[in-house]
This record gives sequence, C-alpha cells and structure tokens, in this order.
Amino acid sequence: MEGVGPKIAEVLTEAGIASFQDLANTDAAKLREILDAAGSQFASHDPTTWPQQAELAATGKMDELKALQDELQGGREVE
Repeated sequence: MEGVGPKIAEVLTEAGIASFQDLANTDAAKLREILDAAGSQFASHDPTTWPQQAELAATGKMDELKALQDELQGGREVE
C-alpha cells in the first residue's frame, strides 16, 4: 500500500485491521483517529486513499492499484 509502511501496518493490526478487506471497510476518518491515537509521529500520514487502495488489492485489481499508486506520493494524491 502506498503510504503504509511497517510501523503503520503494526498500528493498524493492533487496531484490529488485519487484512486488505478490513482496511477497505474502514473509512478514512476512523483511520485518522487510529493514527492520532497512536502518537504524533503518525500525524503527517494521510489515510484518505488507503481504503480505496485496499479494496483494489482485496479484489485482485492489481493493475488498477498500480495505476492509482503511480499517481500517489506517500499515500496522498499529488496535486
């Protein structure tokens, strides 16, 4: 996932988000709450696109996922 490294993956797992489908089913506002609760070191991360990326991964749409990730930088849409 673009924008999700090992430390964030650990935070998400601890919050009960253990699969791509779990992540796809979690809205960005809830993800923001999880990151905020995990500490200030996660404040700069933007989970807005994570559910969308996870849905593509969970459904095996890897070409679409790759295309989306090519448009992102650190999980954020590049303007």
